[in-house]
Amino acid sequence: MPGFETQPSGDGATPSMTMPHALSPAQERKLLDYLEDIFLEITRNFKKRADPSSTLPTLQTYLEATHHILSLILQIPPVDPSTSLRTSLLLRLTGEVLQAIPGYTPDTETLPLLLAWLHDLDQAWLAVIHAQAWDPEESRGIDGELPLGARATPMSQTERTRLRSLLISGTDGLEEWLEGLDTKGEGSFEITLQRLGLEQSFNELFAGTLAEMGSLVGSEINDPRGMIGTC
Repeated sequence: MPGFETQPSGDGATPSMTMPHALSPAQERKLLDYLEDIFLEITRNFKKRADPSSTLPTLQTYLEATHHILSLILQIPPVDPSTSLRTSLLLRLTGEVLQAIPGYTPDTETLPLLLAWLHDLDQAWLAVIHAQAWDPEESRGIDGELPLGARATPMSQTERTRLRSLLISGTDGLEEWLEGLDTKGEGSFEITLQRLGLEQSFNELFAGTLAEMGSLVGSEINDPRGMIGTC
């Protein structure tokens, strides 16, 4: 996959980034074939996660495997016609991951890793919405200059609607999933999250992406409880 180039600024300032050209049809086919194989392998091992032969017996192993896909998708240049490919693949990954997480038993040891994964996903969507390149070191999108004559088509309203639906339904599913957390006698998962210092992070799941899409309005944006109800 083509890399990103930097151009000296000439005044000692941080160099600007130049986007690579879009993937060629051959590169797209090769990438899609490779990712399809990974998606299928993950699905097979997730379905047999309780079997000793599964490579994804725990949520941690699942998150590690799917984060590899996330990293590959974000390397796709945000330049047409590759822009829509990056969006469609990230929509697929988002849906599959948010549906799969509740298939594992929640535990306090894995929650920080889960939050880090979901934070990266939130930042990934912000990068896609803004047609930004991805900085894997900083785990965030960065602006860049498009090649001469190139363009990056924004997400369509249909894609935005689908994304919003995935994030909201996924967040609801995670809240129900957390009710199965072993609270070790603390009474509720909200109290356990408070003790672990994770409550605010769960309250703010996908806040950046949802706010960017204009979905946090009225009472939603003023409700400090976010995903988690009152204790």
